[in-house]
Amino acid sequence: MISRRTFLKNLGRFSAVGLGTATYGAVIEPGFMLRTQAYAFTPPNWTPGLKLRIAMVADPHVVEPYFPLPRWQHVMDAVNALEPDVILMLGDYVSGLRPRLATVPNEDIARVAASARAPLGTHCIFGNHDWWEDRETQRLKKGPPAIQKAFEDAGLSVFSNRAQRFAKDGLPFWLSGTESLVSFRLGLHQFEGTADLKDTLAQVTDDAPIIHLAHEPDIFVDMPARVSLTVSGHTHGGQLRIAGYSPIVPSGYGNRFAYGHVIEDGHHLVVSGGLGVSNIPMRFGVPPEINLLDLG
Repeated sequence: MISRRTFLKNLGRFSAVGLGTATYGAVIEPGFMLRTQAYAFTPPNWTPGLKLRIAMVADPHVVEPYFPLPRWQHVMDAVNALEPDVILMLGDYVSGLRPRLATVPNEDIARVAASARAPLGTHCIFGNHDWWEDRETQRLKKGPPAIQKAFEDAGLSVFSNRAQRFAKDGLPFWLSGTESLVSFRLGLHQFEGTADLKDTLAQVTDDAPIIHLAHEPDIFVDMPARVSLTVSGHTHGGQLRIAGYSPIVPSGYGNRFAYGHVIEDGHHLVVSGGLGVSNIPMRFGVPPEINLLDLG
């Protein structure tokens, strides 16, 4: 039979491990870690000779104290240091997390985002929380959300169901971007989206490769083969991830689109693990990240 002394000693060890794990997940990983997750590949329907370096960020959920404005600026400085050709921002700049110390104004979030620099520009879409946390937008069931206007006023390029042609070294490519699949809350587990994939892709007028920005990766199941690459955020990699598995993923497809470089039937999707936290103020096994894509 185990002695009382041994029992108390083991209990103390387990308590210390539990406290250490909780501290790591709530403080260390989400608040201090930042990695660059790099991918290098040639997507389908890609123009020979086109070399494109993309820096990509998603889901900062800027709010005090979980992801304060100076940390958002630190991310922008790190993005600039990568010297990308183009920068993509994939939404959820605001946070619905409670309790909080302070809400960061939209204008400040946009000002910091505008400090990102790339020769081919910084291009943005908006996520479900950007819509959900705008009470007026939810009341009227009509966009755009206030954070989008702040980004536009800061001079950032916004993709709301639109496509635009670019060129690198004389070789063309398209960026396209759709709005959220769950923009409006209608009731318990009931949502209405504002994404219009068909109309967005109809704006493409030639056969140059397309990179599509979509906050929620679930749109990937409807993506035509014409699109070379889809990039998404939203899932935070599950926010808690153990041995490549996330117990909870905000996707109708679970771990299928939870994180990373997904290839299905030759179609390519990259899902960012994101930067901030949502629902619970913790990340474990999926540190905040910037994504660096070297294509071609």
